[in-house]
Amino acid sequence: MSSVPENIDTLVDEAVFATDSQLREKSRRTIRELAAAQGIFPASIQGLYEAAGQGHYGGITVPAINIRGITYQVARAVFRAAQRDSVGAFIFEIARSETGYTGQRPDEYTVAILAAAIKGGFCGPVFIQGDHFQVSRSKYGAEPEKELNAVEELVREAVSADFLNIDIDASTLVDLDQSTIEEQQAINGRVTADMTNLVRSLEPKGVTISVGGEIGEIGKGNSTVEDLRGFMAGYLSRLGSEVKGISKISVQTGTAHGGVVLPDGTIAKVKLDFKTLEDLSRLAREEFGMGGAVQHGASTLPDEAFDMFPRTGTLEVHLATGFQNLIYDSPFFPGELLNDINRHLSGKYADERKEGETEEQFRYKTRKKAFGDFKKEMWHLPAENLREIREMLEKRFSLLFHKLNVTQTKALVDKYVANSSSG
Repeated sequence: MSSVPENIDTLVDEAVFATDSQLREKSRRTIRELAAAQGIFPASIQGLYEAAGQGHYGGITVPAINIRGITYQVARAVFRAAQRDSVGAFIFEIARSETGYTGQRPDEYTVAILAAAIKGGFCGPVFIQGDHFQVSRSKYGAEPEKELNAVEELVREAVSADFLNIDIDASTLVDLDQSTIEEQQAINGRVTADMTNLVRSLEPKGVTISVGGEIGEIGKGNSTVEDLRGFMAGYLSRLGSEVKGISKISVQTGTAHGGVVLPDGTIAKVKLDFKTLEDLSRLAREEFGMGGAVQHGASTLPDEAFDMFPRTGTLEVHLATGFQNLIYDSPFFPGELLNDINRHLSGKYADERKEGETEEQFRYKTRKKAFGDFKKEMWHLPAENLREIREMLEKRFSLLFHKLNVTQTKALVDKYVANSSSG
């Protein structure tokens, strides 16, 4: 294990919070250089997913972890849990919406992850992903070209920041009023193909970025085998035979992002359709050569549900709100700060309160935005509080790594993931 630079905590703080842009950029460059010297490199998971599609391994579900706040600290907990059980197959990701309300642009997110890897003495590929680079249905309906340009600009920004895994979500454009499934999925397929072509044009030399598509909007009706075939027919015809297509497909099987909140603030139990997930994963592999299907909105599911993902051949599962809840609900999250946050939410986001919504439901729904509004305060919690929160998160990550069967996957990743970086 390499010795950890003594100033890494200072460097990452400067990389995120320095008001002097030159100092901020210098600190980010230094972090990237230190990471490269330690054998840490941003990578595409494409090779691993192609191996899954070819049947070279199975029974593993890769966790994709959204970090909304105190990113450096949370990532440190992920790396510690991963190193304990030789986990190589795990992804850090951030969604289009999250880059806004958490105040984290792609380059900042990448350097915070790399700094955590340095701090933890990690070595090897780090998978950083643009999650839900989603086309807004309402904005597309009003000004389609402007909305697509906005997503394209985010893709460019993300790839330049070493996001070598990009999930395009045009499932919002599925038109259920059309008479055939192919027609319903037509715009989704066209936009996803065009975005795939854009990603391919931006790839660093020697790197094939892993691109994901989506056929069912999370929180809506469950996806079907027919949906997948209909989407792929339009997608592949638009993409062309010479361009490498998507490596995975996100589907809807009964979850909702963040879970469904009951009036008392607890999360409703969800009945996940694992049979649909299994069928879609199999179809994705056998007919289209993808790694399999991806499950979103899963972090608030009961623990026993996670054992099912590897058994059903689920390729990847996206996890976000559960970790947010652990941070806010921790006894080590300062009560005074939490009270300040709650008062702030009630004022700033009052217009987002729905009729009949309880205070608990409103806070649960909006508190994700406090990660951006109180970013500096959270990053600079007392060291003891941060340590306790890290340890609590580390236990959770370790549990999920075991349930998703990604322990002892470092050798598997080393076998299928090219040892190259974009630099």
